[in-house]
Amino acid sequence: MSPESDGTIRGFDHVSLPMQHTDAMVAFYRALGLHVAERPGVVSVYVRDQMINLHRPEAWRGKGFTLRAPAATPPCGDLCFVWGGSADSLRALLHQAGAEIEEGPVERQGGRRAEGSSVYVRDPDGNLLEFMIYPVDGEQGSDAR
Repeated sequence: MSPESDGTIRGFDHVSLPMQHTDAMVAFYRALGLHVAERPGVVSVYVRDQMINLHRPEAWRGKGFTLRAPAATPPCGDLCFVWGGSADSLRALLHQAGAEIEEGPVERQGGRRAEGSSVYVRDPDGNLLEFMIYPVDGEQGSDAR
């Protein structure tokens, strides 16, 4: 059976979160080097072939907007990104984006079922963002992208 039709969950396509501070959020995610597409009602942030939809306040507050968790209001996100560089390059990027490190680097068990090193920050709406660095060839990350 081909992978496309094996009847199993293949991964995440996207996650969606309500957003409070649109301009600050757009600037922050762009400062992280991510592609951001602005549309009416939603801002889509692309992480390679995955997407984070940030619903604009006028969308998620609307009475007709029911395809969301009823209690979801900013900040309600806790997202973990895999960082493909060194801890130093991550710190530099986070500083450039205006993010203050809340914790880390600390050792964590990651979604790849392997130990890694995590750094935690918050985006302008207060969502928790974790950046996981997995060891590469016995080292903590590589600056190659």
